[in-house]
Amino acid sequence: MKCPFCGHLETQVVETRVSEDADFIRRRRQCGQCEKRFTTYERPEVSFPAVVKKDGRRVDYAPDKLRASFSLALRKRPVSTEQVDAAIERIEEKLLNLGNREVAANRLGEMVMRELKKLDKVAYVRFASVYRSFEDIDEFRALVDEVRR
Repeated sequence: MKCPFCGHLETQVVETRVSEDADFIRRRRQCGQCEKRFTTYERPEVSFPAVVKKDGRRVDYAPDKLRASFSLALRKRPVSTEQVDAAIERIEEKLLNLGNREVAANRLGEMVMRELKKLDKVAYVRFASVYRSFEDIDEFRALVDEVRR
């Protein structure tokens, strides 16, 4: 590991700790030349599939976009941040378990709708009404009837 202070390439690990949730490892290092200490973090690198839009464009999966979709649908609804985090984790786990390099945007949207349906029916209807681009009131009514069942 290169020292951030002097650029020397030889450093020694002085202390190693696993985070409370075991998501990363924190290492205290000391430079062999200037003897200054610094901290590094190790996290597993996961690569999510690219999202294929309706027009064929491929974009990187963006967790902030997914969170924004949930936030918008759940605005002023009684759903905790922990519940949203868990739903996003379930979606991300499914994406990783697919084992594909690409996923269609509509498949991702359907995953979001399934999670929203479990969390809050009103948020589900909000998201679905925008996501499915209803053309008339009958399509909207059919969705509401589906939720009532």
